[in-house]
Amino acid sequence: MTDSQDPLRLHKGRGATRNITGRFASYSSTRENDGWQTDQEPVERLLTEAIEEKAKSIIATNQSPDIPFTQSINPYRGCEHGCVYCYARPAHAYMDLSPGLDFESKIFFKPNAAELLERSLRKPGYQCSPIALGTNTDPYQPLEKDKEITRSLLIVMQQYRQPVTIVTKGQLILRDLPILAEMAQDNLAQVAISVTTLENELKRRLEPRTAGPAARLRTIEQLSNAGIPTAVMAAPIIPALNDCELEKILTAGHEAGATRAAYILLRLPHEVAPLFREWLLAHYPQRAEHVMSLIQQSRDGRDYQSEFSQRRTGTGVFAQLLRQRFIVAIKKLGLNHRRLSLDCSQFQPPPQPGDQQTLF
Repeated sequence: MTDSQDPLRLHKGRGATRNITGRFASYSSTRENDGWQTDQEPVERLLTEAIEEKAKSIIATNQSPDIPFTQSINPYRGCEHGCVYCYARPAHAYMDLSPGLDFESKIFFKPNAAELLERSLRKPGYQCSPIALGTNTDPYQPLEKDKEITRSLLIVMQQYRQPVTIVTKGQLILRDLPILAEMAQDNLAQVAISVTTLENELKRRLEPRTAGPAARLRTIEQLSNAGIPTAVMAAPIIPALNDCELEKILTAGHEAGATRAAYILLRLPHEVAPLFREWLLAHYPQRAEHVMSLIQQSRDGRDYQSEFSQRRTGTGVFAQLLRQRFIVAIKKLGLNHRRLSLDCSQFQPPPQPGDQQTLF
């Protein structure tokens, strides 16, 4: 599809330009301009639909050597934040939905998540290790304000002293500051705030329904002031778009109180690659070819590498330079000076039904 065939008509507050066909669909479609459509025609507002999902299990496990956790929970499928680059988008294809606009407008929530978590923690064979929230979709996306599923999970974790790590872009995490602060006092909680850019305009185009850069830095500050170990994540780093901000993001995060930092090179698995290409053409057409060229130079000539040792940081000259810049920056700022490990020894399994409760 080219601009001459069908001018991209963007949906306000949405990241993807359209509903791309999922890779498992038995059909596909293309849009053609018959000459009657104009850029001035209003685009119908795309409303968010919340869909209840009665999950059968809640804790996902992995053995990936490049991921610092083995257990995770995703309270939601899909994310209203609308980040066009989100590597979780392809998961919507498993539900016969599009990784494009469907991903950010048809959000599945799990009302029984806390009940399932307590049941999982009660199992005799459960081995306590930190549970990561926000590994796929953001646990503090807008729907959380009403559904409070992430909050209900934290309450269970706090009650049974289950360690938790959280990655989010959402200011809504401050609602749960008392819970997280109390858990952090016992070394049971850590948080990472993702800061993609310090430029408001780029944020608006790239992550339309997320908190602004200044708000995220204030979130880091408030979490840190409450005694919660907080990291700043420069993610994703997009060549020729926000890579020039790496040091500025790390510095701003450090000044806000972050003690640790990380970065991730842009990942474009499956349907994310064509969605991102279309987004580039819509917002940065003059830079699109250069951006994709640098991405492919960092991905062995491809849009994406899935190998464990390469998918987060890439390969090649640009990726190596980015890695060196990060190392120099965190050393200068004193970030990542010591490794923080949550305490799993305090875990208390939920009592079995019928068990006598303790007096204290």
